[in-house]
Amino acid sequence: MRDSVDGTFKTADGCVIEFTLHPAPDADAPRVALIHSLALDRSFWNGVVAELKAHAGLLTYDCRGHGRSGREAASFNVAMFARDLAELLDHVGWADATIAGCSMGGCVAQAFAALYPERTTAICLIDTTAWYGPDAPPQWRERAATARTKGMGALVQFQTTRWFGDAFRAAHPEVAQSLIEVFLANDIPCYEATCEMLGTTDLRSLLALLRMPVAIVVGAEDYATPVAMSEWLHAAIPHSTLNVLPGARHLTPVERPQDIASQILGLVRKSREHSR
Repeated sequence: MRDSVDGTFKTADGCVIEFTLHPAPDADAPRVALIHSLALDRSFWNGVVAELKAHAGLLTYDCRGHGRSGREAASFNVAMFARDLAELLDHVGWADATIAGCSMGGCVAQAFAALYPERTTAICLIDTTAWYGPDAPPQWRERAATARTKGMGALVQFQTTRWFGDAFRAAHPEVAQSLIEVFLANDIPCYEATCEMLGTTDLRSLLALLRMPVAIVVGAEDYATPVAMSEWLHAAIPHSTLNVLPGARHLTPVERPQDIASQILGLVRKSREHSR
């Protein structure tokens, strides 16, 4: 199996995107693109990559405004983030892929599948939603204002208790710490712009367009995007399945990488049957 390759490319509007390509183990292997959650980076997927790399070609990347990608704060929207992924797929020579996204990444995955259905063999929506609700804009602006006035460190306790349950944090402090370090390294104007994006995102009208196989996965204890949000997605999206992971919170790809990898592989098998 070939080693992974780190790369860089520029989007049509000049944003630098950093990515890692894990080559497929064979010519017939599926291709899976993975989109991380808010204020994190592609290292978010390390556990899932370790589970999947023997079975699929994998693409991880830092979304604009995150990680090592371009940090030019602007008026972000999920269509922009979806276009970045489409251009990245062009750059690495992938005509299509299964798209998996967690939280913010799940919003981007929904937008991508609606805007580029011919490039989406299937989507896995993890700990996410199509709409955060009528109170979302002021709530997200408040979170952004905390970062601006007090720094990212003021949000760490709030985030880590949402990310993982107490038992996981106690058993794996190094995992939580690695994410905290990524979180603290964020560019605050970009974080604010992304919070504004999530607060105003409403993808509900697009869900009926998703005709490819869709797997919805959520932690049973997720209170950032509660199980009810995933149940609503499941009811609204044709050909979708719903799996609730007992004892898990908001970042199940980190907390339960084997379960998420299993869900993605099952989805890939279903997409191949769907295309016959």
